[in-house]
Amino acid sequence: MIKTDILIIGAGPTGLFAVFEAGLLKMKCHLIDALPQPGGQCTELYPKKPIYDIPGFPEILAGDLTKNLLEQCKQFEPGFTLGERADTIEKQEDGTFIVTTNKGTQHQAPIVAIAGGLGSFEPRKPLIPNISYFEDKGVEYFIKDPEIYRNKRVVISGGGDSALDWSIFLSDIASEVTLIHRRNEFRGALDSVDKVQELKNSGKINLVTPAEVINIVGDHKVEAVVVSQALNIEKEFEIECDHFIPLFGLSPKLGPIAKWGLEIEKNAIVVNNALDYQTNIPGIFAIGDVNTYPGKLKLILCGFHEATLMCQAAYQIINPGKRYVLKYTTVSGVDGFDGTRKEAPKQVVKAID
Repeated sequence: MIKTDILIIGAGPTGLFAVFEAGLLKMKCHLIDALPQPGGQCTELYPKKPIYDIPGFPEILAGDLTKNLLEQCKQFEPGFTLGERADTIEKQEDGTFIVTTNKGTQHQAPIVAIAGGLGSFEPRKPLIPNISYFEDKGVEYFIKDPEIYRNKRVVISGGGDSALDWSIFLSDIASEVTLIHRRNEFRGALDSVDKVQELKNSGKINLVTPAEVINIVGDHKVEAVVVSQALNIEKEFEIECDHFIPLFGLSPKLGPIAKWGLEIEKNAIVVNNALDYQTNIPGIFAIGDVNTYPGKLKLILCGFHEATLMCQAAYQIINPGKRYVLKYTTVSGVDGFDGTRKEAPKQVVKAID
């Protein structure tokens, strides 16, 4: 049995920052995540993609944000149960919760903070008969490391921001990039659409619209895709390639958490945002993209704010009647559980003779 003060379900940016905020209040955290490494979407879906709305960072790669958050919270020695999904929760007579994973690992804590982002993700797969056979053989639904496409022939299918952004990004890495979309109009940002058009005009991207991939050719790996022109169903042709990347978005699902008795609204957990982001079950909080309330914005920086207030409320639950005086880290410093201490240098005052 793993025991901790706050059990955090989800090791994405919001969950990792909650570790730091809890540590400032001398509370230990343990995190559960179905992914094999911390970072959530930032690590699994787009580690090399830049993020522009993190305060203090004009631009930071998603993977680097995860590294920074891990570095920030490591002094508070969080525990991790990775590669396992939180399945069941049971409230004990003493008010604590026991959360058991799909692999049988049990965790006990007085506070549970659900920071599972949008839930578990499944790619929306195109209806291509043999696509499953070619998964991990040249078919990828996420781009984790752009370097695997260096000097390769890549076909991307989709019409949203991801398809446009990765087509632009890979145009400087792959030997050939072809973007296929079933419509002439794209759903992405206008500047991205203009950039793709510029790259097409300069010969750096092949653009095929309106069209769609209807089959994949190859023996043991992707060798080509079969494309059908939408305006002429009898016109089918092959495009030779090494990789086929269909980017049709992701389907988020809450998974087993949806059966925990929490109030759910449109696949998100309803919380009390007027106070502390607690759910309808006392002691269980939901922070980050997984929650919903009037005026909710699904932004990482909002998750950081929610994590901070959640930790303040958790402190009062764990330490009833104990008064906590908020001090800025610039004044109090940071004392890690590992014995480290970070503090601003004190000003030296010398007497004048």
